[in-house]
Amino acid sequence: MRGIRVSLWVVLAATLSGVAAARQAAAPASGFKADLIGSIDDAAKKLVDLAQATPAEKFGWRPAAGVRSVSEVYLHVAAGNYLIPSFIGVKRPDGMDRTMETKITDKAKVVETLQKSIAHLKSAIEITPDADLDKKVKFFGTEMTERALLIHVANHMHEHLGQSIAYARVNGITPPWSATEGAPPAKSSSN
Repeated sequence: MRGIRVSLWVVLAATLSGVAAARQAAAPASGFKADLIGSIDDAAKKLVDLAQATPAEKFGWRPAAGVRSVSEVYLHVAAGNYLIPSFIGVKRPDGMDRTMETKITDKAKVVETLQKSIAHLKSAIEITPDADLDKKVKFFGTEMTERALLIHVANHMHEHLGQSIAYARVNGITPPWSATEGAPPAKSSSN
């Protein structure tokens, strides 16, 4: 029995190693897709770090009635990461649509959903053949190339990163990447 368990662990380890190697091989090393993924990685790290630095009790905060809350902004980004690639034929997981913005409110689940959406988006970029980047697609009535659509999703992430930074600052939260270790958050001058 012990031998079977050891064999299963060896098979599992080899399988996971193969999956990791295949994923690594699929990631572009240079060119448009590598640059785009670099831009997405930058926004993604900051979005996730900021979400993790925000206290759970602030996730329901919104600047005014009818405006997205902190958690709704993160989930709006996640929804975009699932929805936008669907216009080039990448299937989104069941239940991952615009309505999730108001359905998920738990901080841990919001962060997890955001992280999974980022992985989904990066995978969508990696599997898009370079030859398809010039193909035309319709995006809410606007014709654009698949390349332009993928640039749009990166812009969408950066746009809402800015919104999230503003929300954090209003709530006294310093973005982790801008705080100097050991230094208090910068105070605004009253000039």
